[in-house]
Amino acid sequence: MKDNFPRLEVSPEMQRKMIEIARQFRKEPTKSENILWQALRGKKLDGHKFRRQQPIGNFIVDFYNSPYRLIIEVDGSVHNNQVELDQARQEILELIGLNVLRVKAKEVEKNLPFVLQQIRSKISELK
Repeated sequence: MKDNFPRLEVSPEMQRKMIEIARQFRKEPTKSENILWQALRGKKLDGHKFRRQQPIGNFIVDFYNSPYRLIIEVDGSVHNNQVELDQARQEILELIGLNVLRVKAKEVEKNLPFVLQQIRSKISELK
């Protein structure tokens, strides 16, 4: 069964390219992405299914939960230098009805239970 995740219109060529980039990202996760994935994969978080490195249009989001249209972005230090770009990207995703939760990579690495509670709270808010 195919997930019904939202789509931003892109050409078939761009869609293939984004899928290939996402596959590469899955092979080389950051430390914090890997930690969070281990806590989310296989419906480990309260039975909620997440996909990782999910292409949506010309974006690739770190984690995506389809029923709640929830994106989780793990922001490492590189995001300190691209605040405006991240904000513009988030606004586009929210315009198509997605919900974005940004978490700090350091929080994932140092306090995973806190991050998981943030995710649970966001899901409760979206119910």
